[in-house]
Amino acid sequence: MQRREEDAFVWPRVKLLAPGALRRWFAAGWADLAAAPGPSLFYGATLALMGFLLTQHFGGAVGIALTTGFLLVGPFVAIGLYELSRRRERHEPARLAPSLVAWRANLPAIGFYALVLTLMLAAWIRVSVVVVALFFPGGRIDWAAPDTWAFAAAYAAAGGALALFVFATSSLSLPLLLDRRDMDTITAAIVSFNALRANFATMLVWAACIVALTAAGFATYYVGLVVALPLIGHMTWHAYRESVAPHG
Repeated sequence: MQRREEDAFVWPRVKLLAPGALRRWFAAGWADLAAAPGPSLFYGATLALMGFLLTQHFGGAVGIALTTGFLLVGPFVAIGLYELSRRRERHEPARLAPSLVAWRANLPAIGFYALVLTLMLAAWIRVSVVVVALFFPGGRIDWAAPDTWAFAAAYAAAGGALALFVFATSSLSLPLLLDRRDMDTITAAIVSFNALRANFATMLVWAACIVALTAAGFATYYVGLVVALPLIGHMTWHAYRESVAPHG
């Protein structure tokens, strides 16, 4: 039996961003954080604690990989923050409990995406171990060694390439999967890539802002992450809303 016309899948349309997009996302993201400080900071504190425990427990190449890999899995761990912004947008109570199970909205696609990001993180850990071993045979990084800058350049090149791919295919994917239950993982990744291609300069600056805010959080001994991560999550929802045309 053929599907009814109103049930047919509609491919999401990517929009060109107007000037000042980052300022608007920041203002809207900060407003969401201020409107739901308890749930938002809960996520920030939880993620900061997770980052602290992981990076402090593992040393050497694995520790560095987990620290930098924080950005790779960030889109998934922030899904509860997307839900808080979505609920506030719909004038619904931005409560913590519903956001904790937001992934149920599109479980097959979101679950598959979580698996993909986990595999990417595992691959990045292996790459990190190899890169460190190439410069430091003992497996421990010596920041005073003469080859440190060469190591940093090689590590940044390897990590940058992977991070750019992940950002291109996931920056808007999970908000889209949360918002549309008929959306599959591959389509969401393509839409995210198209949004990056259509607004390359703005999205690249947005990626740099994410890195800068996360780095500032780590530089403040993880305390800054408590605010930085919720802010990034809320901003990401508004980046999605402004970059992808509404369904229907």
